[in-house]
Amino acid sequence: MSKEPGSSVKKVQQALKSLGFSDEIVVFPDSTRTALEAAQAVGCSVGQIVKSLVFRGAQSHKPALALVSGANRVNETRLGLLLGEEIEKADADFVRQHTGFAVGGVPPVGHAERLATFIDRDLLRYDEIWAATGSPHTVFRLTPGDLQSMTGGEVVTLQ
Repeated sequence: MSKEPGSSVKKVQQALKSLGFSDEIVVFPDSTRTALEAAQAVGCSVGQIVKSLVFRGAQSHKPALALVSGANRVNETRLGLLLGEEIEKADADFVRQHTGFAVGGVPPVGHAERLATFIDRDLLRYDEIWAATGSPHTVFRLTPGDLQSMTGGEVVTLQ
């Protein structure tokens, strides 16, 4: 695999830099598409991986981003209550349209539009967490405080 970052990764680097954060991206030869794969590549616990999951309001069709600990599943009923409407899982086309990224590499920043963002409270247990950067082979390191600051997300219980 090339060491040169692709356009999606560059978009994330630019977003991080413009927000005042380190734009250092870590490239792995193996996939980091799933939380388990990312944790194995990084050498951390699955809980330290930030899963970026996009949902769609069932009535409004507005996107919502759940930034979830890799060890957790989203309680969709709870997320729907936070959004004020039932939610649906977003398909790959919807995710790309609203974030600008493909499923399996959606980062917490650099999206095509502003998304309602919710951060899994369980991520706050860790000093260091890792998030996707627009590619199934790259991640970046950050703290839970960084995640909240860079996304403006609301810290909630999502399980």
